[in-house]
Amino acid sequence: MTSATTGTRPAITLTIAGSEATGGAGAQADLKTFQELGTYGVVALTCIVSFNPKDNWNHRFVPVEPQVITDQLEAIQTCYAADLKTVKLGMMGSPTTINTVAAALGNQEWENIVLDPVLICKGQEPGHALDTDEALKSTLLPLATFVTPNHFEAESLSGITINNVEDLAEAAKKIHALSGAAVLAKGGVRLAGDEAVDVFYDGEVLEVLSAPKVGEVAVSGAGCSLAAAVTAELAKGETPLQAARNAKAFVTAGIKNRVASAAPFDALWQGGAR
Repeated sequence: MTSATTGTRPAITLTIAGSEATGGAGAQADLKTFQELGTYGVVALTCIVSFNPKDNWNHRFVPVEPQVITDQLEAIQTCYAADLKTVKLGMMGSPTTINTVAAALGNQEWENIVLDPVLICKGQEPGHALDTDEALKSTLLPLATFVTPNHFEAESLSGITINNVEDLAEAAKKIHALSGAAVLAKGGVRLAGDEAVDVFYDGEVLEVLSAPKVGEVAVSGAGCSLAAAVTAELAKGETPLQAARNAKAFVTAGIKNRVASAAPFDALWQGGAR
């Protein structure tokens, strides 16, 4: 199907993710990334997250009811049945949400399922956080065709400690072995040195993606935007490796042009490449 006026039609990109009220991360970052990269963004919200300025900017988390998630995805999948081939999975927040999303994904065939594996258990919390992370690993990770773990998530998924780029590459290989997916393991500012280093591995090709660090502090929305950029590039027909390269450049430009606010962190600007 094409546009009635131009004869062209953008690729459709779906994000299933949480809302982040300040706009730096989550579904807001995903939609802005999709728009910047020339795809038509659609969103199904899984939760609503708002930072609490009265509590050291910690997260306040409200889940979306499972039936409401199901309803959103039913509308989206019916509306774009002929064109919807690419999805990004972001913040889920509970095992129930993960199961709800997995069931909806099973209603159709996908060319690209990009998983930003948002893990919430830091090793101290029994119960809900651990259950959520285990559900993500057992239910969503096997569905993914591309995975974008950050430093902590790469350690958790691979089971190894990551101190340098060699460790990061080993983690990427282990996560690929677990999932069968292409992996972009993010070292970012957390590894020592002047370069922000990520590692791509798809079972055959291993490539280190490197760019000069912009500061030494993580920027809000960088991980969400990287996964969203990979999603957009895959939807437009790029190979996984080229999608990773393009996404790295997109996020680096966004970090260079980041947005400051009254919060104690800056936010990536998705229009930075302009």
